Order: sequence, then structure tokens, then C-alpha cells
Amino acid sequence: MDLAPNSHQAAPAARPRAHEAGVEHMPFMKPSLASKILVVLLIVASVVFILGAAAGLSGSLAGTSSAIKGKQYQALFLTNGQVYFGKLADINNSWVKLTDIYYLQVQQQVQPTDSKAAANQQPQVSLAKLGNELHGPEDVMYVDRTQVLFWENLKNDGKVVTAIKDYKANGTK
Repeated sequence: MDLAPNSHQAAPAARPRAHEAGVEHMPFMKPSLASKILVVLLIVASVVFILGAAAGLSGSLAGTSSAIKGKQYQALFLTNGQVYFGKLADINNSWVKLTDIYYLQVQQQVQPTDSKAAANQQPQVSLAKLGNELHGPEDVMYVDRTQVLFWENLKNDGKVVTAIKDYKANGTK
């Protein structure tokens, strides 16, 4: 038995090529009319879906914006419990813009003189204008939409709007 490499072993036979093996080369097949129509329908359906989704988003925003009564004030309720009153100027996917802003300020005596009086004492609530704080913010606020619980249009004869009108009438703006 001879174990030497390549000794008396026949080389493997070369594989026959496709045309030599009797398999004819298939020509490029043109797509049928049905497959062309299917592709066109898929493209049209995709475009309609994308446009519908975009219209749904902008429609919901437009519906929200059209619900804002521009001549009235709105109350903007935030997830952290704060409420701001002002004019909603712009709503988009990311932000809510509020201008002419007011908020409620609770004033309570820190150390009451009488313990009975302290138990019966009600905190004083007043309306404050944004911009009069120590850090001096401008009278515009951009609030992340994820921080907004809801907003409401305020009646022109409500207590908050009446207080805003009084504030403006006194020339303190």
C-alpha cells in the first residue's frame, strides 16, 4: 500500500458546465403585466398610507389649534401641578407656546401670632404676571407637549380673566 501523496490517484473530474450538461441558459424573463400592476398598486398604497398618516397628525394638531379661541385666555395645566393662564399662540408636535402669561401665587403667613388664628387662616391667592420674578423671564413660554395634561378656553367673565383685566386696567403691565 503506497501512502505517498498523489501517487496513482486520479485527479477529480472537472465539473461539466451548465451548457455542456444539457441545461440551457434561461433568457431574462420580462415581468408580466400582472406583476407590473401589483408593483404600481403597492407603491400607490404606500404613498396613500404615508400621506394619510401625515394628514392625521397635522389634522389632530389643526383640530387642536382650531379649538383655541384666540380672543380668549386659556388655562394650561401641567403634569407637575402648575397652572398658567395666557394666550396659546402655537401648538405643534413638540411644543405649546403660551404668551401674556399669569399664574396663581399663594401667600401664607409663615409664623402666625395666634395658634387659634393659624388653624382658621386661609391662604391668600393672588394673580401674578410672568416677568416680574427675580430672574426676569420674557412673557413667552414654550412648554414640552409631554408636560401638558390639558388646556381650557376661559370665559371672559370668569374670575381669572376678570383679575387679568383689572391688572391691565391698573396700568401695571
